[in-house]
Formats: sequence, C-alpha cells, structure tokens
Amino acid sequence: MINDNDYFYMQQAIELAKLGRFTTSPNPNVGCVIVKDNHIIGKGYHQKAGLPHAEVYALQMAGNNAKDATAYVTLEPCSHFGRTPPCADALIKSQIKRVVIAMQDPNPNVSGNGIKRLRDAGIEVVVGVLDRQAETLNQGFLKRMRTGLPYVQLKLATSLDGKVAMASGESKWITSSTARQDVQQFRAQASCILSTRMTVQTDNASLTVRHAELPDDIKQVYSAEKIRQPIRVIIDGQNQLTGDENVFKQLGKIWVVRKQAIPINKPNSHLIVESSPKNNIDLVHLMTILGQKGINSVWVEAGAKLAGALIEQNLVDELIIYYAPKLLGHNAKDMCILPNLHNLSMAPNFRFESVVMVGEDLRVILKRI
Repeated sequence: MINDNDYFYMQQAIELAKLGRFTTSPNPNVGCVIVKDNHIIGKGYHQKAGLPHAEVYALQMAGNNAKDATAYVTLEPCSHFGRTPPCADALIKSQIKRVVIAMQDPNPNVSGNGIKRLRDAGIEVVVGVLDRQAETLNQGFLKRMRTGLPYVQLKLATSLDGKVAMASGESKWITSSTARQDVQQFRAQASCILSTRMTVQTDNASLTVRHAELPDDIKQVYSAEKIRQPIRVIIDGQNQLTGDENVFKQLGKIWVVRKQAIPINKPNSHLIVESSPKNNIDLVHLMTILGQKGINSVWVEAGAKLAGALIEQNLVDELIIYYAPKLLGHNAKDMCILPNLHNLSMAPNFRFESVVMVGEDLRVILKRI
C-alpha cells in the first residue's frame, strides 16, 4: 500500500538519479534512498557502468540501520549478475522490510525478476510511485530495451521562417551564443552525436561537449575529466572523409558509417559497415546497429536532408528547435527536406513539450505523437 511519504522520498531518489545523466550510459540513471523512522539514513545513485549500483551506495551509507527500513528505488533492482552482483540480493541481505519502486525494468534480464525475488524473500514491494517521472529519467535506455532502437533527438537551429542558412551556405551564427551553450548539456547527456560527412567538412565541426560552456551548476558537480564525451557517429556513404577533418582531432571515439569496408586510419576511428542492399545508408538498419551496440540516445546535428529523412521514416522521437528572432527569406535553406510529403494528411505530427526563452532565442521541444 502506498502512503503519503512514499511520494516525497521517491522524489528524493529521482533527484539523485538525475546526477548520473552525464556518466551512466549505456546503463540507466537510478537513484535510491533508504528511510527509517521518517529519516533518510542512506542514499546513492548509479554513477558509471561497472561501478556499484544506486542501492549498493545507499546500503553502504545506511549500514546495519538498514534492517527493517524502507528503500525507495527509481528502477526495479537488478536480479542478475552483470558487471556487479544483483541489487535485489543486497537488499534482501540487509533485511530491508519494504521496497518502493517507481517502475519495472523492461530489460529482459530483469523485467519483474527483481520484484519477484524481493517478494519471495518476504519483503513488501510497492511498484508505480512517480512512474512517469521515472520514465523520463531513462527515455533512451527504456526505448532500447523495449524496441531495440535508441531514442532520437533532432536538434535544429533556425530562423523564424524555418531557415537554417542563407542560400550561399552562410549560417554562423543564426542563434545566440546562449543557445549554443544550451546545446552542450543535451550533447553531454547523449550516448552519441549523429552527423554527416557534409556537416563535418562544411562546418569544420568537432561535435564535442565543451565543458566551459556547460551551466555552472553542472560544472560544479562534474569536472571536465568526468564528463563523458559522446561517441561521434558520422555517415559517410560515399567514402569522402579523409581523417584530416577537425572531428578526428578531438578526444573521444568516432564511428564512421560506410557501405564498404574501407576504414579510416585514425586511432579513435571505428568503422560501421551498413550492409543493407539499399544504395543509400539504411537509417532504420543503422539505428538497429546502434541499439545493438548499447547506444541509448542519439543527438542529431546535421543538414536538412538527413533531418528530413529521419522525420520521414518516423525515427525522430523528439525535436529540439532553437528559433532565432530573424527572418532569412524564401531563398534561404530550409531546416528539413521532406520530398514525399504531398498532402496535409501525410504531415508528421508532434506535440509541444516545452517552450522556453534561452537568451534572446526560443527553445521549443516537441515529441512525436
């Protein structure tokens, strides 16, 4: 049975889980709070794959006081041996009396087994407290577990009339420096950044997280060394990347996607051969490959062609659009190309999730319906 305190303490666990959003991939963000006599006696969050899970940190802090206490966990405790032992067993061993879980883990290695193990040990288990908030903690991980595909966020920086560059190609800068800094925290949370050969070469892009541009509250918690650089995934269907581009000079891994097994001779470069029979890169197949490689979330920064193709193939879960208070005119370049859209009934539908001012620009987040 759920009581009033359960919502309060689960919210504390959710706030703890958020601290791992820059470091845990490919694992989920999980927080745990242990409460006894209405006092928090233990708390923890999962920090990085291979390190202890949230429950372990909370139990270590609680010590022997964990006996007969209540544990609040944002995701079902694991019941299998991975890099670390099962958290369900650790909770049982501590003689916890009650476990409140925000949501069941869809990971087939867990998926109800952790809950069953706890109940079989005589522990009271409550599931579903603040489950919607817990869902938003791990949109990428949860989608990958349920579908095999990563969660895709498409970022666009555009004028009020939906243009991303002048006809000449000039695009620096449509949006303000504040908006560009805001992008950094989204990049930092992504498993990978997806782009194209054209964008990498035309914009001389590095596609890295710039620690100096992260918000101050994030920098206070995470040093530059602790911030995980997302993998850069660059589509190069015509084998035109040379390895001399700026992106290869940055820290972090780069996965080059080609139709042929022609690698780039750079130590940080890895080749993905997309071997579908299509002439162009099969984006659905590519997303499947990324999911198989443990990629939870994909942050897309690319041109209008890839943006349109992803939208057209229903691969975009979330649009993040920065609108600058400018008009570029009808000759300027559009933010996405949708050549097969012939009537209104075919128009992709999204719903507004949030609309906020970022400096002098407007950031609109929309989710696919």
